Amino acid sequence: MTLDRFYPIFEHSDWLRRMLPLGVKLVQLRVKDQPLEFVREQIALSRDLCRNHGAVLVINDYWQEAIDAGCDWLHLGQEDLDEADLKAIRAAGLKLGVSTHDDDELERVLAMGPDYVALGPVYPTILKKMKWHQQGLPRVTEWKARVGNIPLVGIGGMSVERAPGVLEAGADIVSAVTDITLNDDPEGRVRQWIEVTR
Repeated sequence: MTLDRFYPIFEHSDWLRRMLPLGVKLVQLRVKDQPLEFVREQIALSRDLCRNHGAVLVINDYWQEAIDAGCDWLHLGQEDLDEADLKAIRAAGLKLGVSTHDDDELERVLAMGPDYVALGPVYPTILKKMKWHQQGLPRVTEWKARVGNIPLVGIGGMSVERAPGVLEAGADIVSAVTDITLNDDPEGRVRQWIEVTR
């Protein structure tokens, strides 16, 4: 299965309810700092919404809850990898995407046989404080040469305007958060994203 080239990340199922009807086909649910019951509810709601719209849902971080809910995809950051039970994740049939920021992390992740590799931040990002400086487009090209046929996701400081350059540099998929959620017209912005990535 080929993943869509546009990969928005949202923190609540309400965003999915708004954006999936516009044609979003790949989306991540990233819930942070909420009670587990809320997380489980959000995963279940998002799973059903994505199934109804024929979209791929990726759950960030909560691997056990993703397994329990019968989800298909999981995304783990480097810190999450230390605590996650990769055997259980694979046994449950979940596909796995992983964040990488430097050579050591990439080597570690490639040894796991990931289903996609994310590289970030390609550009400076306002979403979270990061110890990594921006990676830049040459790094995207280098990473793609190293991951080969594994889909490469460019993330960090992404915008509609920057997306074509990131795809040309070698990324298969471009992921966005605040370019959509902080936009005055999120629906209009998503339509622009879909137009520029398809």
